[in-house]
Amino acid sequence: MILSGILCLVLTVLAYWAAKKLYRFKNIVVLSPLLVTPLLLILFLSVSHISYGTYNSGAKWLTAMLQPATVAFAIPLYKYFQLLKRHAVEILISVVFGSCIAILSSVVLAGFVHLNPQMVDSILPRSITTPIAMNVSQTLGGIPTMTAVFVILTGICGMVIGPFVIRFLQIRNSIARGVLLGMGAHGAGTSKALELGSIEGAIASLAMIIASIVTLFIAPLAAPFLVN
Repeated sequence: MILSGILCLVLTVLAYWAAKKLYRFKNIVVLSPLLVTPLLLILFLSVSHISYGTYNSGAKWLTAMLQPATVAFAIPLYKYFQLLKRHAVEILISVVFGSCIAILSSVVLAGFVHLNPQMVDSILPRSITTPIAMNVSQTLGGIPTMTAVFVILTGICGMVIGPFVIRFLQIRNSIARGVLLGMGAHGAGTSKALELGSIEGAIASLAMIIASIVTLFIAPLAAPFLVN
């Protein structure tokens, strides 16, 4: 069991490394490591018949690194502090509005597919970074593991659709592009924003953090009125 867990941990790192190499060779969205790595791991687990419990016994250490990794986003925030200060009002208003829309759209989506109340609570915080989303979900009475799935799906969809929206609407402002990706796709969007530029990455980091804080306060207050 322990050896299998260690093997799965090593294979996860190798799969991501290989996917990263592929993405650098052919920089297209569908080859993003966030898409390719899970597919490689699913294929491996299916062929080897290794259970998720066995896999997670090793891979859980990577999950535990999410929280300290999130703290590292403070570096670009410090670097562009004066720029962020100048545009603080626009960023704050945009992210607060986006967070409210994300919560409402989650309820509408859940109602459309007839999810039960516990699943609705699980999907409400889907538009914020995984560690905080799982804590919010647990507070609401949702299922944190399902919340993680919804967060990942949201991030991947936002990361894929975001660049198309930016090109279609011809958004050239770095602040606007960063807010769009950070609010719409949290960690995955921030990763994509960093590819567009360091300013976009810093703004996306800030948008993601503010969205997490806003959702942390709004979701528990709104849930009793929205989830019935």
